Amino acid sequence: MTQTVRPLYDRLLVKRSEDEQTTPGGIVIPDAAKEKPIKGEIIAAGLGKPLDNGSLRPLSVKVGDKVLFGKYAGTEVKIDGNEYLVLREEDVIAVLEG
Repeated sequence: MTQTVRPLYDRLLVKRSEDEQTTPGGIVIPDAAKEKPIKGEIIAAGLGKPLDNGSLRPLSVKVGDKVLFGKYAGTEVKIDGNEYLVLREEDVIAVLEG
């Protein structure tokens, strides 16, 4: 069964990018020695950040954007056997273009 996930408000569902498995010299990096990637692709996004007057400010990122985020940002979740990260728009450091 495949679930559809829609984050609330200014939250984003991000799939982390897989890093290289080997160094430029050809040395294989074991899973235990790897750091978690700090870049990924936005899979789903909420409708916007709620403001004090009750309206929503649209997000500055969209589904499909490749982004950089903080090393310890967000909450890890597992959906249909896949690992994702749920984070707020303010945790996004930059959008990768090109």
